[in-house]
Amino acid sequence: QVQLVQSGGGLVQAGGSLRLSCKASERTFSTYSVGWFRQAPGNEREFIGRILWTGSSATYYIDSVKGRFTITRNDAENTVYLQMDTLKAEDAAVYYCAAPLRTFHIPRYTKEYVYWGQGTQVTVSS
Repeated sequence: QVQLVQSGGGLVQAGGSLRLSCKASERTFSTYSVGWFRQAPGNEREFIGRILWTGSSATYYIDSVKGRFTITRNDAENTVYLQMDTLKAEDAAVYYCAAPLRTFHIPRYTKEYVYWGQGTQVTVSS
């Protein structure tokens, strides 16, 4: 059972930056891909990007955040980070990190992510 604890987030002005953290309880966290999602009020949860396990650490981002958001991982800290730069009003949402059930697995669907962080609010003021 992987437990994910998120931190970071808060209120930032448009154009500013925030960094979210996702710390895992599992010592083999480096073998999991990790996805980041967000959900704005009235909207469905949206996948925004992922990072693969250590050794690959390849990243993928949706177009709306590409070039502004960066996902990295620090295995010594069992933590994955979401660095968000040049934030826009439309980035405001609750952000979640998530991991799939299996190691070395690239989920294709949201339902394959079974371990979720508690969510953290990001508010962007214009």
